[in-house]
Amino acid sequence: MCAAIYEVTRCFPREEMYGLTNQLRRASVSIPSNIAEGYGRLSREQYRHFLGIAQGSNLEIQTQLEIARRLRFADASVIEKVEALSFETGKMLTALLKKLTPKP
Repeated sequence: MCAAIYEVTRCFPREEMYGLTNQLRRASVSIPSNIAEGYGRLSREQYRHFLGIAQGSNLEIQTQLEIARRLRFADASVIEKVEALSFETGKMLTALLKKLTPKP
């Protein structure tokens, strides 16, 4: 999804370079970075914590893409494709978190 975010933000207005463009790019890099960092930690609980952070970054992306759509920073069909990737990422994160959550 990172590559897709970088692609879609290339056409954003120049004045958004330090605004929405930067926010979207940072959030997209945060997802795999937090998954990797959590996986490298010493406990399942820490892994779950970092997966939660990744999930939060994914939700940020969904919100920011909606803002970009409303401001017409990119073609709606392009934004929809990136949103679909984000929704799929969210499903995978939710499934992984569910698997790692201890059963009562």
